[in-house]
Amino acid sequence: MHFPEFFRDVPRFVVRDPLAAFLGAAEDGLLEYAYEDAVKLAGHSCPTVASAFRLTCLALAALYPDELPERGGVRVEFRSALADGVTGVVASVVTLLTGAAHDGGFKGIGGRHARRGLQQFAADLPMALRFTRIDSGAAVDAEADLSSVPPDPAMPGLAARCSAGEADEAERQRFAALWQDRVRRILLEHGNDRAVFRIRTPC
Repeated sequence: MHFPEFFRDVPRFVVRDPLAAFLGAAEDGLLEYAYEDAVKLAGHSCPTVASAFRLTCLALAALYPDELPERGGVRVEFRSALADGVTGVVASVVTLLTGAAHDGGFKGIGGRHARRGLQQFAADLPMALRFTRIDSGAAVDAEADLSSVPPDPAMPGLAARCSAGEADEAERQRFAALWQDRVRRILLEHGNDRAVFRIRTPC
């Protein structure tokens, strides 16, 4: 399995999952996630997957400034409906890192470790998402604005030719390279850019 070289440079993220510890799936419940994990979950690498991965990492770090984030210990609300646009893709990546799931999630064991119902959609929010700790009620609002990380000017024409089946092999390879270069810029050049990844404490 060969991913683009820059994937290995994306910071990995560690969480503690009490369910994983309880069931012996990971020592002390520690789970490390890489961008590759989000790519394998989604089946592709794109600006949506990349920004969802990085935004969730930043939101969890803000919620747990002095300790490892607790996977399964966070409720996530979305301003958009699940069926709107790429909300479902974002929600899947959020689930990967937080454990929070909607109606199809894990029901729990003995009244503990439930993940079902920890995602809610079409919520009245000032920003795209809200992450809330179940234990303390602490929350952060979050959203990604990729307008300052535009695609290469050649992308629209290449995308049209590739989608129509008119591109030759060189054009297909150039399209893929430019597509992943934007993902790289989002994750590495703008991964800590607060104009791109906005995290705020609710008023």
